[in-house]
Amino acid sequence: MIDVHCHILPGIDDGAPDIRASLRMASALIDDGVEAVVCTPHILPGLYHNTGPLIRAATEELRSALAAAGVHLSLFSGADAHICPDFGAKLKSGEILTLADSRYVLLELPMHVRPEPLTKFVFELMVAGYVPIISHPERLAWIEPHFSLIRRLARSGVWFQVTSGSLLGAFGRSAKYWAERLLDEGFVHLLATDAHDLERRAPDLKRGRDAAASRVGDVEANHLVFTRPQGILANTSPSNLPLSLAQHANEIPKSA
Repeated sequence: MIDVHCHILPGIDDGAPDIRASLRMASALIDDGVEAVVCTPHILPGLYHNTGPLIRAATEELRSALAAAGVHLSLFSGADAHICPDFGAKLKSGEILTLADSRYVLLELPMHVRPEPLTKFVFELMVAGYVPIISHPERLAWIEPHFSLIRRLARSGVWFQVTSGSLLGAFGRSAKYWAERLLDEGFVHLLATDAHDLERRAPDLKRGRDAAASRVGDVEANHLVFTRPQGILANTSPSNLPLSLAQHANEIPKSA
């Protein structure tokens, strides 16, 4: 399995506080069946002032520490980037990173207030050649009154990534309900841990994958944690990756 959203880098956001914690998280990920991780520290103006060069340096530092400790986990750089007015410019300059230097970019939306104009924001990213991935939509407080927006974004080619812990009830009944509904309606492209530590937000991708399989079957569950994530690492066009279940049902046109 491949985890494309994990806060494993030491000391640069609210994830692993130090190298020792990062090494323990890496071992836990391996024990859970994860072979590769995209390191996605927060980029949030006013709180986490991480930049592309800083994230790349921290990834290389952890990569070296893993090698010295004999821990065999492949690492790639990325970011869990909060949307902002100059987002596109920061992508072009390298201040914000895509996932593993691919066309796929992980977007973190405001948790409590629907951003405006979100449709225009993602459209501009797509015109520029990126594939926007909205992280943990099931945990957005505004998802219920604006679920029609989620549908419209999915139809436009936006990807959605659900947190494995949401399916397991780790974020409460509401997040579990919306994670399951997004899966059932075929809007989920990826499942990831969004792991931050080994206590409160521990790696749990295998259990999340199994919970997804109980709803959508083994083939689609494997697409969520391996096929599409592998496509991200290879920078494969979404048109050459497995369709979401909603696309299979002809609800959403296949992305170009």
